[in-house]
Amino acid sequence: MPAFETDPSTPAGLPQTADRALRVLLAFDRAHPEWGVTKVAREFGLHTSIAQRLLATLAHRGFLVRNEANRRYRIGPAALHLGRMWEQAGTLDLLVRPLLAEVAEETGHSALLALPDSAHMRGVVVAEGADGRLRDYPLTNELYPAHAGATSKSFYAFLPEDLRSRVFTDRPLARFTDRTVTDLAVLEEQFAEIRRAGWAYTVGEYDVGVATLAVPVFLREEPYGSLSVGWQSEQYDHDPAQWVELLQQTSVRIGQRLTRPATRRRP
Repeated sequence: MPAFETDPSTPAGLPQTADRALRVLLAFDRAHPEWGVTKVAREFGLHTSIAQRLLATLAHRGFLVRNEANRRYRIGPAALHLGRMWEQAGTLDLLVRPLLAEVAEETGHSALLALPDSAHMRGVVVAEGADGRLRDYPLTNELYPAHAGATSKSFYAFLPEDLRSRVFTDRPLARFTDRTVTDLAVLEEQFAEIRRAGWAYTVGEYDVGVATLAVPVFLREEPYGSLSVGWQSEQYDHDPAQWVELLQQTSVRIGQRLTRPATRRRP
């Protein structure tokens, strides 16, 4: 078992105790929602007494909650506080806007990062292109229906089927233009094609005369949001395929900025 006191994954000059606690905290994800003392000790190469104290400390500060039924730990309410602070502090804009600005400069059109919000996608970060605003008002906080337009479809196509069904089952699909798809079976066929291609392109499904090219954004292989670029279809006759690679590469860079590589597995 490797010596915990000389963990090689901690950069020189950083306090190892704090780094170890954060590594354990970052190990909680959708696939690993609960961790027990024995599992933490095994995965990180720790003595069980050290793993116990580490988990107890995180629980003491509210970052973890112990399930007394099985003696395992789950993410605690302190994470909710940090999540709210993340939303309010503007850090997402700070990290992502420079990347969107590169897309806007390359394409000449507005680039948008959108995140899921119930049965919609919400625009959260935007960088305007040389052609100016796509609408007469900012795209930030604009809601895009889950079934209309590439901004939404590029995300919902990659949701697990059970999660996607919760969004669309027993929910009427509103028609916004004559190009809006309101048949769920047809929509699922389109989602399948988007998954195969890795990107979505629509014209006039939500806004008349607006063309949108979009790709999903993944965090640790899970769908997080979408990255899109939009333009007036009557004013510009673009081949959307010319920018697919640009958007996909930028999507990867966004994911890298918003995550850290998982380090819980020991050799």
